[in-house]
Amino acid sequence: MIRDFFLFGHELQKTCQKIDVDHTDDIDALRLKVAAQFNVIEPQGIDFQNNANGDLADIEAVLDSEEPVGILVDGHQVREPSGPEGLPIVGAYYEVFPDHIGNHARMFRHYGNVIKYTTYGRPNYLTCDPRVAGVAFAESPFFTKSTSNVNHPLHAINSQKALFLCDTNEDWRLAHRYIAPAMNPKAIRHYHPLMQSAVEKSFPIFDELDERGEAWNVYQYMLKLASGTIGEFALGMDFHHFDSVDAPYHTIVTSISKSLSLNKRISSRGQWYSKLPFGDPKELAETQKHIHDVLNEAINNCPKGGDEDLPINDAALQAACIFDFLNRAVDDKGDKIPRELIIPNMLPVVGAGFVTTSSLLSWLIYSLCAYEGTQDRLLQEIVDAGIDENTDWSPDLTGSLTYLDKFIKETQRVHNPSFQPGRTAKVDCIVPGGYQLPADSVIIPALYAIHNNPDIWTNPGRFDPDRWDSEEVRNRPKNSYIPFATGPRSCIGFNFALGEVKVLLPALVYRYEFTREGESSIEYDPHYQLIRPMNLYVRARKRTEWPEPSNKAEDKK
Repeated sequence: MIRDFFLFGHELQKTCQKIDVDHTDDIDALRLKVAAQFNVIEPQGIDFQNNANGDLADIEAVLDSEEPVGILVDGHQVREPSGPEGLPIVGAYYEVFPDHIGNHARMFRHYGNVIKYTTYGRPNYLTCDPRVAGVAFAESPFFTKSTSNVNHPLHAINSQKALFLCDTNEDWRLAHRYIAPAMNPKAIRHYHPLMQSAVEKSFPIFDELDERGEAWNVYQYMLKLASGTIGEFALGMDFHHFDSVDAPYHTIVTSISKSLSLNKRISSRGQWYSKLPFGDPKELAETQKHIHDVLNEAINNCPKGGDEDLPINDAALQAACIFDFLNRAVDDKGDKIPRELIIPNMLPVVGAGFVTTSSLLSWLIYSLCAYEGTQDRLLQEIVDAGIDENTDWSPDLTGSLTYLDKFIKETQRVHNPSFQPGRTAKVDCIVPGGYQLPADSVIIPALYAIHNNPDIWTNPGRFDPDRWDSEEVRNRPKNSYIPFATGPRSCIGFNFALGEVKVLLPALVYRYEFTREGESSIEYDPHYQLIRPMNLYVRARKRTEWPEPSNKAEDKK
């Protein structure tokens, strides 16, 4: 039988659809039919009702309805996301910036789990709902990653041949097939000595700063440390960041960081701004050209682990660096990654590799200083593991440090540095919660807001690494903790990032006691692609004594 269905609360004539309902259908089968007709992404959230009878709980009630049947999603009328109206021309720009983290949290509380506002004519959709994030991150008939979309936050620096910076296209699939094996856990083990060497290069500089009695800007030195590690990992190149206390950043690092700042300023001001032939857009174009020129030069001087070609998985374990891997890896047909894909993909491998890790390392040191007892407890675990200045760090060793793992997770939850994972709706669709998104709209799962959503996390503002042992966290909703996003387009380098911080951080904590200098509120740069602490200063005092191992302390009792 043909029945009329419409979005409850909307005008019947505008949303009515005729759907064939069979007596043999059950209510779930009907939900699937209706979902397909109205592009409701999660059919199980659909309920039916009419004005005369209220809820229609089964097929018989739907068939008996003499009125058109209304559709609810997750108990809500389908509606567009809402948000502040804003002002002429600038829209809600000044309601969001400079504190976009705090203002987004306020908007979610006021307007719901999916919000919309405009800045300089650019529509912005964001969500703090893990269910919405999950469907957005899935490459599906409804959503994809499309940086070519003018409203995507990475549009100004998009590169259609580069992982992370491109649409989900054939070049992405080809690059991913070659690069992903070099980022798996087994391959990352190959680079642990490199990570240890990188952090040990920093020791003389932090020792000197301690001897001077000087505090130092955490982000500036973590940027040196993280980017220096990536320089060795990706290019086999020493950036000489720790040749002296005041050693300059390598031009690759300053240029990539500059491009991210310029991109954020451009994307927050709308499409019209990106088309200006001067100012930020012109400077971004010049910076991107400089980055490619410098990468070309660096790659020409890149070390080799050998001259013979190797199967992809073997090359991942024997290469001197990622560029060497890409030059030598062949697939099961004997084909290499096309040459025209190598240079574009070295940029996200280098850039995405250090910008997130430098911010994360900075927040980890902040957490050591800000949350009482965490540094002592981490040091005790390090000592209990038998670690000293002669230890060779390995994945097995870092994997045994359970408190370190919880401490990193809690820092990534409370202070997650990433904010830019946009996904594009392919069609008009209805996401969980009953929010309707138009085709070509770009929605950003606001990781910071998801990780601090009070509907998911008990007392989310409380820093508590031990929550990761609780039943509540083990049973948390899917996609409520996604520091590296999720789905096919999640961060390809997360194994390296986590492996890196699990060597660098405990090595630093074993050697130094960190204390924060000053009491001013920590500020972040609103016009940067990631969330980084800008005014965090610490003293790192070289340790002269360490606690006894816990088992020895117990023996004395």
